[in-house]
Amino acid sequence: MFNLIRRDVILQKRQLLIFIPFILFFIIMDVHPALTFLVASIFIPFNTYAYDEKVETNILLNSLPYTRTEIIASRYVGAIVYMVLSIGVTSLALFVFNKPFAMTDIAIGGGFFLVFAAFTFPLFYIFKPGYITTVVIISFLLLVGIGPPVVRLLAKHFTAITDFILNLSISSLYTGAAVVIMTLYAVSWVVTNIIYQRKAF
Repeated sequence: MFNLIRRDVILQKRQLLIFIPFILFFIIMDVHPALTFLVASIFIPFNTYAYDEKVETNILLNSLPYTRTEIIASRYVGAIVYMVLSIGVTSLALFVFNKPFAMTDIAIGGGFFLVFAAFTFPLFYIFKPGYITTVVIISFLLLVGIGPPVVRLLAKHFTAITDFILNLSISSLYTGAAVVIMTLYAVSWVVTNIIYQRKAF
């Protein structure tokens, strides 16, 4: 499985050269650190899916001595590994440019990435190649664009839920959010594995 994760990095050597300037653009434009961490986390995993979609890599992967369970596991574990590395690089870049950020920003960016990945990873094995990358990009832009206003609207009209959340301690809030996010990610992993086991290549 480690070799499958390493393969993604090797195949993306050129795209990785774009990664630093891409992140620096967000930092220089003074984008909120949480959004910068989110975008940085998304870069490598979704580039991998976009690449595989173009060259139909799944046919090659299934001819190698790896089980389908290992292939899917490498996607999900790899996404977490890339997220951690991306957050580390982004934190260093923010520090160099003297841009303030907090652990909360990292938690929010990483959390949103895992939720977004949980909902989109299965789609790459449901829809035909050539369409899903576009759908994911549009979905991400819509999420970034309309997400905050929707959250504010819900907070305004569902005051009981808002009050409940506000009354929670910080540790309880973070723990609850982490449990929900990891549960979603685990369920997505299982669903994707089931889909992939039944898919013909």
